[in-house]
Amino acid sequence: MIDRKTVEHVALLARIQIGEDQKDYLGTQLSKILEYIDKLKKLDVKKVEPMRGLHVDQNVFRKDQPCQCLDTDRILNNAPSKKENYFKVPKVIE
Repeated sequence: MIDRKTVEHVALLARIQIGEDQKDYLGTQLSKILEYIDKLKKLDVKKVEPMRGLHVDQNVFRKDQPCQCLDTDRILNNAPSKKENYFKVPKVIE
């Protein structure tokens, strides 16, 4: 099992704060994740072709076509708060 010191180190690397009550739980969860990875490492994948995605036949792109822009006043009428010609949102940076 992952010990509390390792959990603290991972939290420091991830730049997250965790409470004392969460350290044992997260240690258990990290241990389970690492056990699962060990199981995956044991799989024989030599004959498995690499996949790029589920739909590898072709990319589907739409044509880029110009269209009429919406009226600014009409858009801002849906805003819960506005200032001049902009959406007004709460400050998120301290």
